[in-house]
Amino acid sequence: MAQKQQIYETTFIVNASLDDAQIDAVIEKVKEVITKHNGEIMELVKWGRKRFAFPIKKKNNGFYVVCEFKSPGDLVARLERHFILEENIIRFLIIALDKKSLQARISGNDLLKQVTSTTSSTSGSPLITSQSDDLDPIAPLSQNEF
Repeated sequence: MAQKQQIYETTFIVNASLDDAQIDAVIEKVKEVITKHNGEIMELVKWGRKRFAFPIKKKNNGFYVVCEFKSPGDLVARLERHFILEENIIRFLIIALDKKSLQARISGNDLLKQVTSTTSSTSGSPLITSQSDDLDPIAPLSQNEF
């Protein structure tokens, strides 16, 4: 009997003092753990090197990776164990995505497409919005309009 597949999202921070090849090797090991235990990677986004707001394990920088995957529930415990034993992973978080969050969620690639299409349609500024002609943004409001 097949176990029920659920969608999870994990964010983990790799030691930024490693070379790019070593960081990629750590990410490949995580992908291998997921796929070896009947998981399917849906999206993997590398956010890159970021500076921490405060030191974590005496480090000031980290390489952020976000991975969305579908798997049975027992994989989460194995993945947590891998994150704990892997000395180059500084911190991690795994969450199960429920139906509401899946409906409201936009993938990183879709968000990038939206920003580029909005930028091209508003002549370079994504913050420009069209306003109705009958509303004057400077005119004071009367008592009835509250």
